[in-house]
Amino acid sequence: MLAAETRAVPLPAADALKGAGSMTWKQIAEPVEPFLEAVAARLARQVHEFDASIVPYAEYALTGQGKQLRPALVALSAEACGTPGDAHITVAVIIEMVHLATLVHDDVMDEAEIRRGRLTLGSNWGNEIAVLFGDCLFAQALKLAAGFPTPEICRAVAMATKTVCSGEILQTRQRRNFQLTEADYFKVLEMKTAELFALSCDLGAYLSGASAERAALRSFGMALGTAYQLYDDCLDLFGSEASAGKSLGTDLAKGKLTLPVLRALRLAPTAEQVELQELILRWDPRSIGRVLAILAGCDALEEARGVIHQYLQRARECVAALPDAGRGAGLAGLTEYLGRQADVLYAAA
Repeated sequence: MLAAETRAVPLPAADALKGAGSMTWKQIAEPVEPFLEAVAARLARQVHEFDASIVPYAEYALTGQGKQLRPALVALSAEACGTPGDAHITVAVIIEMVHLATLVHDDVMDEAEIRRGRLTLGSNWGNEIAVLFGDCLFAQALKLAAGFPTPEICRAVAMATKTVCSGEILQTRQRRNFQLTEADYFKVLEMKTAELFALSCDLGAYLSGASAERAALRSFGMALGTAYQLYDDCLDLFGSEASAGKSLGTDLAKGKLTLPVLRALRLAPTAEQVELQELILRWDPRSIGRVLAILAGCDALEEARGVIHQYLQRARECVAALPDAGRGAGLAGLTEYLGRQADVLYAAA
């Protein structure tokens, strides 16, 4: 299993990372900036597709700009096969709307107060409104998907949405399950996060008329998305809310066992494994220092960083397998960017 082979990819030493610069997301996205601006504008216009009485919720959810990573994947995958067009913009809007719906629901489940540097929709208007508006976002996304002349788009979006929601259910059922295997953990990551990455890449290629490239690009999205969620899980443990722009520490509070914790439960001395389980079962935010000490004692973050780089290497191999790999340079750049983020998190921990 890939997740078990943490030493396969050479990793930079912590000393080599401290103080080193890295490209910003803006620099990475610059080649597709006009596309992303068009997506943002079209998302903003979707605000008025909702009943007038709930426009404030729609405006708050649809105009709070994030990185637009999934729309960027649509554009970069389209460029790897051809040229992005208006249909690509619509698909990017659809996928981003599904993603935003999942964020609204995630924040309710995690009791998160901050998202993208501001209060969550639930914090502003309550969880009941947030859950119902998240449902509205899902429905509007499917309505847009149904507007394509072929059912292929709507079917793919509906299937991906079902997979994402199913992954969230599996993760919820696995809380505080200390028998959770890494295979089950990675299955959840693929379902709840990587699926939308894969959909973005697949439909970007499909709308460009590609056939041979679709499988490789979907596999790229699956590998990149898994690495991204694994990084996000590490960020929740080892990052800072000021730099992340969202509430952190929610995984331990909810009893979600992410890879660093799973590795510690396997690699730490027996007494510390038992202690870690007890800390999670009776969670108190003041216990975070002790938890991090246990994780540090068995190099849990370094273990996780190694797995992130393995998935990123798999993603690069998918780009290399494209008929014209040079056209996938933007996709390969994303893997370098995410790898750098993981390395910086490790150096700062």
